[in-house]
Amino acid sequence: MPKKIVAVNASPRKGWNTDTLVTEAAKGAEAAGAVVAKFDLYRLEKYTGCISCFSCKREKNKGHCICRDGLTPVLDAIREANGLIIGSPNYLGELSASFRALYERLIFQNLTYNADVPCCNSNPIPVLLIMTSNAPDTYFVRLMQNYQQVLSRFVGPTELLISGDTLQLKDYSKTDWPWYFDGEAKKKRHETVFPREMQKAFEMGKALAE
Repeated sequence: MPKKIVAVNASPRKGWNTDTLVTEAAKGAEAAGAVVAKFDLYRLEKYTGCISCFSCKREKNKGHCICRDGLTPVLDAIREANGLIIGSPNYLGELSASFRALYERLIFQNLTYNADVPCCNSNPIPVLLIMTSNAPDTYFVRLMQNYQQVLSRFVGPTELLISGDTLQLKDYSKTDWPWYFDGEAKKKRHETVFPREMQKAFEMGKALAE
């Protein structure tokens, strides 16, 4: 039976940096024989982050967020999956609000507050966490390591892929940004470095599914 991989795009921009890397990682998983279910968080029905109802702390709901909304199919799919690919852009020094909503719901349902058994996740799975940013990829290493640590503890062993100094626009000259961003340099990087990051995403997605 082929492995089931869930791929999640936590960016609103279809076809741009984050979505491209998530898609390439998904292609890698498919190349390894996996079946991939992809979700675009910004195109789901309305949802929220954790509402702190604590229902997931009751024995009958352990490991299950009972809040029913647009994230429910994503959480259900992850619970049955053999691996998770999730990507988000960096917004104002953090991952996207869409990512945070899923992250809260995904982690908190598995948190027990029991010192002996702090996690009730019965299906640990490997995770590939991707972040893109217009800042250099060294700026947010600590942030991503924190996410890596928490995801590894409550979901499964987590690998990181950080793509920095990304191209945000096709034409920077139409904005008043050139004093801050070198559009030509970003375009050159997108043409030379980003394809290598796409290949890396493919290989990491493949390894995750093998």
